[in-house]
Amino acid sequence: MEKLIAKYRDEALYDLSCSEAIIYAANEKYDLGLTESHFKMMAPFSGGMYEGEICGVVTGAIAVLGIIYTDKVSHNSPVLKEIVIEYKTRFKELLGSRICDTLMETQRDEINGCNSIIVQGGMLLQEIIVKYDKV
Repeated sequence: MEKLIAKYRDEALYDLSCSEAIIYAANEKYDLGLTESHFKMMAPFSGGMYEGEICGVVTGAIAVLGIIYTDKVSHNSPVLKEIVIEYKTRFKELLGSRICDTLMETQRDEINGCNSIIVQGGMLLQEIIVKYDKV
């Protein structure tokens, strides 16, 4: 996952936000079969939905969990709620917040931007997917 995130954060090849990078990387890693229309759905989650709110890594990862663990509708999934709550809880424990503005202040650096946040969030996503042995 780390290499795929690095690939999709390479500004010479792609110009993707955090939410977009997560879903592009997950699509390739887990062969989700997503199209350009699916990727465009993640655009509004950039920059904490453009207001520094919930981090795009979180929203992107939750979207991936929905794709993998939902058959038709959320309430029919036996594990989706549990997995989403686990991801959000562990993300906050790992990085200290789920709020984009806070993460930008505490985790972002001038050279690599939010890449560290994206990698950590992506690795956590991978851990949870492996834990629930779905893919």
